[in-house]
Amino acid sequence: MGCLCSKSAAVEDSKVGVTKKLQSYSTRPSELNVLRLNSTRRVDEGGAKDVITDSGHVKGSLIDKKANGSGQLYVDHDGKKKTEKPEVTVVDHIGPGRIPKAIEGEQVAAGWPAWLSSVAGEAIKGWIPRRANNFEKLDKIGQGTYSTVYKARDVINRKFVALKKVRFDNLDPESVKFMAREIHVLRRLDHPNIIKLEGLVTSHMSRSLYLVFEYMEHDLTGLASNPEIKFSEAQLKCYMQQLLSGLDHCHSHGVLHRDIKGSNLLIDNNGILKIADFGLASFFDPHHSVPLTSRVVTLWYRPPELLLGANHYGVAVDLWSTGCILGELYTGRPILPGKTEVEQLHRIFKLCGSPSDEYWLKLRLSHSTVFRPPHHYRRCVTETFKDYPSTAVKLIETLLSVEPAQRGTAAAALKSEFFTSEPVPCDPSSLPKYAPSKEIDAKLRDEARRQGAGGGRDQKVALGVRQEKGHRTSVTVKDNADPAASVQVL
Repeated sequence: MGCLCSKSAAVEDSKVGVTKKLQSYSTRPSELNVLRLNSTRRVDEGGAKDVITDSGHVKGSLIDKKANGSGQLYVDHDGKKKTEKPEVTVVDHIGPGRIPKAIEGEQVAAGWPAWLSSVAGEAIKGWIPRRANNFEKLDKIGQGTYSTVYKARDVINRKFVALKKVRFDNLDPESVKFMAREIHVLRRLDHPNIIKLEGLVTSHMSRSLYLVFEYMEHDLTGLASNPEIKFSEAQLKCYMQQLLSGLDHCHSHGVLHRDIKGSNLLIDNNGILKIADFGLASFFDPHHSVPLTSRVVTLWYRPPELLLGANHYGVAVDLWSTGCILGELYTGRPILPGKTEVEQLHRIFKLCGSPSDEYWLKLRLSHSTVFRPPHHYRRCVTETFKDYPSTAVKLIETLLSVEPAQRGTAAAALKSEFFTSEPVPCDPSSLPKYAPSKEIDAKLRDEARRQGAGGGRDQKVALGVRQEKGHRTSVTVKDNADPAASVQVL
């Protein structure tokens, strides 16, 4: 079922010197712009009271930290990380840290809990918390390790939204800082192909926090895995163009997503694709490399350098995942479905070839001796995808380069022949309209299929569980029945 990556196994992001920087906040305010604290997360197993009434809801394409079907689970992600002062081209990296006491007091008076304002005041600066009774919870549409997502109706603005319930230990400042990082990253990004955070729901009494997102009807995994849906070449290019445009915005603003996969790519009924789930995202400075954890990216989409323990990396990790997505859209299935990290590396080397001797020497990877293949594999990407358009194969070849530097950038990929050759990407508005389809629907279809003909009644029940009816459900979602929530975006 894959390997379990615990918090103790994760590489901490620039842990050295964090304590000293925290102690110097009052005398060196500029540090607030460059310090990033990413802590380990603790799951609150207690029966925290759910602020949202039965009428509240969370949106759809939130996925958990399991590899699609592989059983890969990683519950820890970033340790502590700091970045130096960014260059002019990089967005100001203000961390979700402390703010002046006067502002903290104003935030508490506005309705924010003191535990949130005192630790993550920068992340909520300028916002006012939404009230729980403003939302009517409908269907559960996503489940993560530390979060649960619901489709809900915003009764004030009269529209559907996605509510992502995040649970953490509000008595642990590091846990709160980790949670606040996702909020901070989302507020820093503004692009048509990146999910929009519209607000937060919390209270002084509850240990729960709800992130309010725009509602998206589908995710790419749900659509691509539906046997009744077949993407056209122009449609496939349209989705890939939007993905790379969103990634280019992230990277140009100093953000690594670090968990690109189909279930994190949401699609609405207008054909617009948005990158979601920034729970593993991190700020980075391309001009000053600092250590980052390698325990990120879902297994099937994780690049070889992370599997080998690299902790100095950049945009190439997101581009590898994008290459996996492109190959998957053509073949109709994941192209590297490993069950363990060792098997994943073996699959990568068989497809992409064994790394050169200079690769091992240059990266100085901690696991190179253990995972170095016993014999040389020849690269066979072109042969594997020979039945698909040559322009697509060239782009896959580039994105699935074992050498990170050879993967290029999202901006370069957008200029590739893949997007200029016929048929060109279609306009999103011309794409077909589909019934709501997400990863959770695909899992239910698979479960029903496994039950076979003998499970007729159960099959109907399973397929009916996820129908989004638009009216209030009679089932109350309780915290004790709710697995710990994930700090991931839809």
